Amino acid sequence: MTEKERFTVSGGQVVDKIKELIREGNIRRVRLIHEGKTIIEIPLSIGAPAVVVGIMAAPLLAAVGAFAALVTECTIEVEKVEGKN
Repeated sequence: MTEKERFTVSGGQVVDKIKELIREGNIRRVRLIHEGKTIIEIPLSIGAPAVVVGIMAAPLLAAVGAFAALVTECTIEVEKVEGKN
C-alpha cells in the first residue's frame, strides 16, 4: 500500500527537501511538479541503503537544482510505502 504526500517549497529548498525525503528510506517515488506539470520523476528502490540511493540520484538532483534555480515555488509529491520506517 502506498501513501502520497505533497510539499510546496521555494525553489531554493527543493534539493534539500528531496535529499531529506530520500534519507527517510520509505520513499518509492519523488515527483517535482511546477504549475501542474510533472517536471521530473525520481523512482527509488525500496529498501536500498540511503547511500546507494543518494549516489544513483545525484545526477537527477543536479538537474533538479538547476531547475529549482529558475522557479520561485514548486510542489514535491512523494509516494511512500506505508508501514516502513
